[in-house]
Amino acid sequence: MTIINPGFKPKNEETHLPPGQSEVKDWPVLTYGATPHLDTAGWTLTIDGEVNKPITLSWEQFNALPKTKMVTDIHCVTHWSRLGMPWEGVSLDDLLAAAGGVTAKARFVLPSCEGGYTTNVPLADVTGGQAMVATMADGAPLADEHGGPARMFVPHLYFWKSAKWVRRLTLSEKDVPGFWEVNGYNNVGDPWKEQRYDSDK
Repeated sequence: MTIINPGFKPKNEETHLPPGQSEVKDWPVLTYGATPHLDTAGWTLTIDGEVNKPITLSWEQFNALPKTKMVTDIHCVTHWSRLGMPWEGVSLDDLLAAAGGVTAKARFVLPSCEGGYTTNVPLADVTGGQAMVATMADGAPLADEHGGPARMFVPHLYFWKSAKWVRRLTLSEKDVPGFWEVNGYNNVGDPWKEQRYDSDK
């Protein structure tokens, strides 16, 4: 399945860019802390919390699930955007289905990553074809510095929500702000509303 620009919300016919953003042709690397180098032989992805059948997938089991492709824009809180990037991975819809679906209490997805990084995303922002756990971008496997072998990918939100080196997705009834959210970033992160920091409503 290919989805074209799930987060595309043009303000007018002349630009694809949210306010305050500038287009780049490269892909800047922004990482807090060291870059891990993960071997896919030992990589796993756990889906737990408010799901009906918590699971832990090996790399082989993950890649046996249906693949989804997106051609979409990405927007970093530091004011750069890349337009029309191709991505591939496993949609959150298919991952949650593999975990037996969510319970009636599930409201948020809390990704946890190698190195202890976490973030928080409303369930409504990652279902319906809006998000994936991505393993490829620009036609190539994700490099370590871009979150390889797998990262969360929620293109319609600022890119810190697309957490690198993801290892666990916990479904939760409660919202639990992650690393950047408790350090002054906006809890939602909608680029079209310029929700960069706590004070941005």
